[in-house]
Amino acid sequence: MTDTTSAPSLKAELAVIGAGPVGTSLAILAAQAGFQTVLVDARDPAATPPPDTRNFAIVRGSWRLLGAAGVHPALEGHTQPLMGLEAIDGGRHWMGAPSVLFGTDDLPEDAQGEPLGQMVPAAALQVALDDVAAATPNLTWLRNTRFTGLTPHPAHARIILDDGHTIDAGLVAACDGMKSGVRNALGITTEGRAYGKSVFAADVKLSRPHNGLARQLFTPEGPFATLPLPGNRANLAWYMKTGAAEAMAAMPVADIEAELNARFAGFAGEMKLDGPPLAYALHLQLATKMVGPRTALLGDAAHRINPLAGQGLNLGFKDVGALIDVMTEARSVGLDPGADTSLHRYQQWRRFDATTTAMFMDGVDRVFSNDNAVLKPLRGIALIAASRIGPVRRAMARQASADQADLPSLMR
Repeated sequence: MTDTTSAPSLKAELAVIGAGPVGTSLAILAAQAGFQTVLVDARDPAATPPPDTRNFAIVRGSWRLLGAAGVHPALEGHTQPLMGLEAIDGGRHWMGAPSVLFGTDDLPEDAQGEPLGQMVPAAALQVALDDVAAATPNLTWLRNTRFTGLTPHPAHARIILDDGHTIDAGLVAACDGMKSGVRNALGITTEGRAYGKSVFAADVKLSRPHNGLARQLFTPEGPFATLPLPGNRANLAWYMKTGAAEAMAAMPVADIEAELNARFAGFAGEMKLDGPPLAYALHLQLATKMVGPRTALLGDAAHRINPLAGQGLNLGFKDVGALIDVMTEARSVGLDPGADTSLHRYQQWRRFDATTTAMFMDGVDRVFSNDNAVLKPLRGIALIAASRIGPVRRAMARQASADQADLPSLMR
């Protein structure tokens, strides 16, 4: 790996713009597959990273991809296995509180007993990926460097950096987030909406064992979720109206704990804050195309979805796995990985899954976050059926853990 803060003009088979978990994992896996790769990272290595108290639910398929990238050893001791998922309808109706619970026993026989996934602290994941990237041959890492422009050419795309240098790349991977500069430079538009909701998020200590279960209580105001962390702790997410979540995150610790326990101690047990809380607004944003000339969009640059069930980052890892498969298969038959035919295959593979997942999460939020007299019995019946019908429960377990046969090869 070449690490530089002031690089000359470069040539690469793949240039990755953005060095979060999606971009860094893609750069590592592409370099390991033999592609000359450049990673453009806006972070200043001399600066102290800002606190990041987020935790990611990394499902089995994504965990396999991270294993292929070589980060599992660096994450040892930081993760919490996900042993089951539970959803409860907390709306007020005559069915009580219908629920569904599925776990490792609902996976195929050859996988029973294995976790559905792992809870991973965001900061630990990024450090692990950075450490692997630093030791990866075939990878040039441009740090404290920002993308400023892109000009497509027939055989390559020219990337312009903020120091005036350029990269001529056969393929550009836009992993630069919801406000993607690469997407904007290509003129690719987005569709979506603001939810008018924000999430209050915090790590808490629990008064009773979580047993590795991720639990979600649907209330008329919105979901309240607890995701298990090591040491009988949990990462909680409480959906509230925009403004309310931000105001709550600014309250004194004692007041936050009092509000949490007054509302949810019956569901989660007594909770005590274990770190600073945060709040963030919810947006649905889908790029109208996932590809442009010599360019593929991945992660939040392509799709920002409702974080319900923690599928956002996992969709990004699916993008990574799919692009690696498309690149390696094109090379194996003598084709250009950055040509329109290769990029069209990537878009066909990923756009439908990303869009349907986004719409499904949006629909679940709409259906469960209310006290509608028509919807309440229907959703109650649906939860009871899902709980009692084995094939339905097993299909949900496979979907939630990204354990299907049509996944990218690194995730199977």
